[in-house]
Amino acid sequence: MGECEVDGEEKLIAAANYLLQELRSGKTLTRNANNVLANLLSELSRVVTVISKDSRYEEEDEIETRLNLVCEKIMTREVDETMIWDLGSDAGDEFLDAVNELRALIDRLDGRTEEKVSLRKAHDVLQTAMARLEDEFKHLLVENRLPFELEHASSFRSEHVVGEDSFGAVSTEDLFTGSSRRNSEESFVDLIRPEVISDLRNIADTMVASGYDRECIQVCTTVRKQALDEFLYDHEVEKLSIEDVLKMDWATLNTNIKKWVLVMRNIVQVYLVSEKSLVTQIFGESPTTCFVDTVKAPVMQLLNFGEAVSLGPRQPEKLLRILEMYELASELLPEIDALFSDSSVRGEYREVMRRLGDCARATFLEFKSAIASDVSSHPFPGGAVHPLTNYVMNYLMALTDFSQTLDSLLMEHDDGEYLTIPPSPDVIDPAMVVEEESAYENSSSTPEKFLAMTKHFYSITSVLEANLEEKAKLYRDVSLRHIFLLNNIHYMTRKVLKSELKHIFGDKWNRKHTWKFQQQATEYERSTWLPVLSFLKDDASGSGSGSGSGSRSLRPRERFQGFNTAFEEVYKAQTGWLISDERLREDVRTKASMWVIQAYWTFYSRHKNNVSERYIKYSTDDLEKLLLDLFAGSSKSLNNSYRR
Repeated sequence: MGECEVDGEEKLIAAANYLLQELRSGKTLTRNANNVLANLLSELSRVVTVISKDSRYEEEDEIETRLNLVCEKIMTREVDETMIWDLGSDAGDEFLDAVNELRALIDRLDGRTEEKVSLRKAHDVLQTAMARLEDEFKHLLVENRLPFELEHASSFRSEHVVGEDSFGAVSTEDLFTGSSRRNSEESFVDLIRPEVISDLRNIADTMVASGYDRECIQVCTTVRKQALDEFLYDHEVEKLSIEDVLKMDWATLNTNIKKWVLVMRNIVQVYLVSEKSLVTQIFGESPTTCFVDTVKAPVMQLLNFGEAVSLGPRQPEKLLRILEMYELASELLPEIDALFSDSSVRGEYREVMRRLGDCARATFLEFKSAIASDVSSHPFPGGAVHPLTNYVMNYLMALTDFSQTLDSLLMEHDDGEYLTIPPSPDVIDPAMVVEEESAYENSSSTPEKFLAMTKHFYSITSVLEANLEEKAKLYRDVSLRHIFLLNNIHYMTRKVLKSELKHIFGDKWNRKHTWKFQQQATEYERSTWLPVLSFLKDDASGSGSGSGSGSRSLRPRERFQGFNTAFEEVYKAQTGWLISDERLREDVRTKASMWVIQAYWTFYSRHKNNVSERYIKYSTDDLEKLLLDLFAGSSKSLNNSYRR
């Protein structure tokens, strides 16, 4: 039976091949042959149709069978509340395989009108699967999130701040303790446990291929944005309006700026770089909006704070912090450009940076104006270093940490307009300011670096000195005026010589101001000791400080008495005066001792045999010891019973 079927099929094939050869030969067919071929063609069409129908029925059966199996797999997981990937990656991969097969079956069913019921069922199950994948995706993101810690080594320069009151309210002696900066190289940290990245990528690939890319990206954006918001909240970076910032007192604002600097550096250099890397690992390079949508709001929160600070009043105590913010913003600009190359965040960042720069420059110029307008109604006790001098010089020292930044800001708008502060008639002698600035212009030793900043620093110290000259006039005692100027000019010079300011001001300024305070010391010696020692000159009239009107020809005992009285008045006054610099104090005492002891010893040696000991109240040793009490800041007096 089988052999007959094979033999018949071979004959059929042989006949068909013969027929094809005859048709291709081009021979003219008879009418009878044409009729036979027409019948053959009709019969062949019927046979092919039957075969095609049988094949389609078999395919439909196969699709229906596979669809039922896949849907059962997916719906079985749907009724189970256990998270699939908690069971392991293998379980997750099985679910994804089922979803991917379902999507392939939908492609095969699509366009078949007779399969509408199966196609609708497949789409419904696919939608259910996508909802489940959203939950699984979110669960993996949330449960495998890793904490991000601030790198405290990248802390701020300043540990000491300026007070919110007027000049000198808080000492700036140790205003800045130096800075430790991170390098600007990108640093990556794991924000999600690395072992689940491939699972997240597989889920994302499946959802994107299924047309649910928007839903997948939205889940990732929401979860990751919440993570960044929580980080800011945990580090007390509040969502503040511009009005909130403008209402802050300086202490609160200063604290918030310090937090901003630390957080901003870490977020840009580490967090955002790592976040963008995470998004790329999950979605590839295509959906760049996921990263921007995730971080834009928190980044704008930080930028809004920077903008608010730039809009605040230009108070000198804020300058260092504003410079720190601007310098950091400049340092991070390349990273911001790379991270947000196609986003409006880039433009917003540049605008905030510009405003911070404008604010820093304006605040610096206000600082100079504030020095000029600082008026005192009473002399500073003891002729000591005035708080204004302390404040200004330590402030200038702190500004050298920002030399390059400040110089570039001043250079941008340095047209000379602000170099000379319009002086207040009651405070500053304009001639002195012009003289100092002229000295700067003609100085051949002016440093070549930071030219704009150097010009402004020269101007600031000129204004400060003019202000000190006016403050010195508040002292009735001329000698105390010289001590006051000696203290303050020496303090300025010492601060310059012992800091980076020496590179700003240069040698000529240093030499000139060394000469200035030495000149004040000389003027002090003359105004104090010449009247006292005039009693010890044989040709002198007794016109010492406490002698009243003396005779032109005093006897030796009267000269001893006049000297004693004048010396005691100086002692009582000048023990209460203060020279806080130990070396300067010793120098002034030594020179005074040289003046007094030499004159007193000469006079004593000449007249000791002609004057009773009761008029010779002090020995040279006594005087030398007493002179050591001067300028200690604690007033003392000598009673009349003092004897050698």
